[in-house]
Amino acid sequence: MNTPNPLSDEELAEIEERAHAATPGPWHVRQLDDGHAMSLVAISTVPDCGHGERRPGFDHRTMVAATLVQQPRYVDVADERWDENAHFIASARQDIPRLVAEIHRLRHLLAGQDHKPGDG
Repeated sequence: MNTPNPLSDEELAEIEERAHAATPGPWHVRQLDDGHAMSLVAISTVPDCGHGERRPGFDHRTMVAATLVQQPRYVDVADERWDENAHFIASARQDIPRLVAEIHRLRHLLAGQDHKPGDG
């Protein structure tokens, strides 16, 4: 197994910038029933209400991404993991900033260990 190169400060800053530039969260998985999209699985800025709303019963402006659009097959993945992918994408909106903050925290702790009082 190859060990990846350490994440540079610049790379971490780029990840942080991309997360900051994205649509604000939280993001939610929506199961919609569009007459044209058929069982649309989408990532949205509003939570799923559990009613499988049909278009125009949902606001398309709240959609961030889709992992399944079936009719016609516009968005579909061969391994049929559209639900899992949608949950991953929606969770990433909160997870990535938390992971970046944790890296900053750990780096700060490590830097403090390198410069103990009295080390001169």
